[in-house]
Amino acid sequence: MSNNSPQIVQRLWNYCHVLRDDGVSYGDYVEQLTYLLFLKMDQERREYLGEESPIPEAYQWERLLRDEAGHERKGAELEQHYIETLQALQNEGGMLGIIFRKSQNRIQNPARLRRLIEYIDEETWMGLDVDVKGDIYEGLLEKNAQDTKSGAGQYFTPRPLIQAMVEAIAPEPGQTIADPACGTGGFFLAAKDFITEHYPNLTRDEHEALRGETFQGWEIVDNTARLCTMNLYLHGIGSDAITDAQQPPVVVGDALLELPDQRYDIVLTNPPFGKKSSFTIVNEQGQAETKKLTYERDDFWTTTSNKQLNFVQHVANMLAIGGETAIVVPDNVLFEGGSGETVRDRLLRQYDVHTLLRLPTGIFYAQGVKANVLFFERKSASETPWTQKLWIYDLRTNKHFTLKRNPLTLSDLEDFIACYNPGERHNREESERFRSFDYDDLVARDKTNLDIFWLKDDSLEDTENLPLPDVLASTIVENLGAALEQFSGIQEELEVEG
Repeated sequence: MSNNSPQIVQRLWNYCHVLRDDGVSYGDYVEQLTYLLFLKMDQERREYLGEESPIPEAYQWERLLRDEAGHERKGAELEQHYIETLQALQNEGGMLGIIFRKSQNRIQNPARLRRLIEYIDEETWMGLDVDVKGDIYEGLLEKNAQDTKSGAGQYFTPRPLIQAMVEAIAPEPGQTIADPACGTGGFFLAAKDFITEHYPNLTRDEHEALRGETFQGWEIVDNTARLCTMNLYLHGIGSDAITDAQQPPVVVGDALLELPDQRYDIVLTNPPFGKKSSFTIVNEQGQAETKKLTYERDDFWTTTSNKQLNFVQHVANMLAIGGETAIVVPDNVLFEGGSGETVRDRLLRQYDVHTLLRLPTGIFYAQGVKANVLFFERKSASETPWTQKLWIYDLRTNKHFTLKRNPLTLSDLEDFIACYNPGERHNREESERFRSFDYDDLVARDKTNLDIFWLKDDSLEDTENLPLPDVLASTIVENLGAALEQFSGIQEELEVEG
């Protein structure tokens, strides 16, 4: 196997097609690869680096290939030992415990399982550059996200958008970086790459801090947390916490339940799409009843079942004084009344809400999303509002993207990054797509509505030069999806109140 990561990704992915005949989905395949790759790399760390293994000897890679007597494991014996291995490693601490948390064997054909194990055993993974290993795994995650049936796209933010957000924030060595909805870890990897590229002369202590003390994430979905942890491990993040139950780089759980003990210099996040939080119970009469899921927290400005508003409040409180965030939010966060207005008023007054990027449609794997990136900085207490000007960059009007034919690229975001002017935010100039709005004008708008646009939509007038059919179809789907999301929220409110 060569160091050509796209070729390796394709070869690994091709084997998934074989397993699909046995009912193994793309997501299940990546999950099983995660378990096996970790076991194989543990064996290599012992053999080539002389490191001690956190894995009990009975469940190490060699025992998956052969029994204690050296006989090759096959058939039912292999399947049973693999199941026992997964069950045993679920109870370990640190990254090891997260990777194998609630793990199950999804490959019911022992012969196919054996072939996958042999395929992985053929390669010396430690011999691959860390970037190559990371690229391979990242490529598999992206292919999984592209499979709409798996639903994994909701955990995968477009990489060009992540890179643009990171370049705008411009993290530095020594800063702490958090993501309360970390998905597969894309923001952490982009931030690490940015720091190592822009600060090539890091000291040994700075390298160690970058690897083990910089990043902290939360992920509520077990399988996604597993993929994220493995992704970070392959990129050299958190490997010292393999068995340390106190300091894994990813916490599995609902980040909104409580404020973490630590405050962070940077928060980069794309919280899950979806407006309302609710659950269904069966009442004493045997009828289904919908209940709102709200978070009663003393540090929140308002109590609401709107997940996105809760994430905005949570992120605002996670920041250290002088800390900055870039958070992806749907349009409703910008204009919704009630709790939405309360959050926007408090945010504009107590924080420096300095930049808003209006995102185009057609860039997310999860459809039906009209989203933005909100940038703000935490300040110390003040009697006067901290926000003086909100700069808005419109990348939506007259921009048409699709996931396959015309995907968003970093070059599409370069003008925004230039206008953002990282490091010199207070020296900006207006342009056709970049305008500033004063604080007094913002709070004078009805409900402090921040959903502001000024460019003329050419497609409304120029019917002779309409976008391609697939672009039009994608735009229609996004608009209908966003509308359905709004109606769904209204429906949930009515059901709860009724």
